[in-house]
Amino acid sequence: MKHAHKNLLIASLIALFGATAQAQGPAGMGGPGPGMGPGMGRMAQADPARFEAQRAARHDQLMATLKTKLQLTPAQESAWTTFAAAMQPPARPMADPVQQRAEMAKLTTPERIDRMRAFQAARNEAMTRRGDATKAFYAVLSPEQQKTFDTETLAMMRNGMQAGRGGRGQGPGMGMGYGPGAPRN
Repeated sequence: MKHAHKNLLIASLIALFGATAQAQGPAGMGGPGPGMGPGMGRMAQADPARFEAQRAARHDQLMATLKTKLQLTPAQESAWTTFAAAMQPPARPMADPVQQRAEMAKLTTPERIDRMRAFQAARNEAMTRRGDATKAFYAVLSPEQQKTFDTETLAMMRNGMQAGRGGRGQGPGMGMGYGPGAPRN
């Protein structure tokens, strides 16, 4: 039972912290990507710099809240720094969606499949890196801190799933950060 709980936790954390890595759908797919609520796709397209700034600020608030609740010791600070760096949302290209769709339209079906597979492989690599960083950080936490970490990150994921109900293109862990104690923007 403990093993199943640990696997669920790991999968949850990967989904939770990997959500920002998936926030941009494959090139040329159009529409809002996963993790974007109603109107977010339009905001990202209309003012990408503002959208990225808000996304980064929301992420920073979530991480600061988590750090405060964990009550880290000075000996754990370096582990937190490594973890927080690994959890930073990746920079997203400011490509024009119309141009991306036009580029995809020029490709043959096998070429489009190869491009989507390359995108998926990059996302999987980022999720693996984040999962490994999460496991390493989790290992330095005390049992009480682990419990807090489990509760807080599960709440973020659970509320992200609720935020995604009825939303286009959203799934587990998307729209994270609207749980108990999480800041609202």
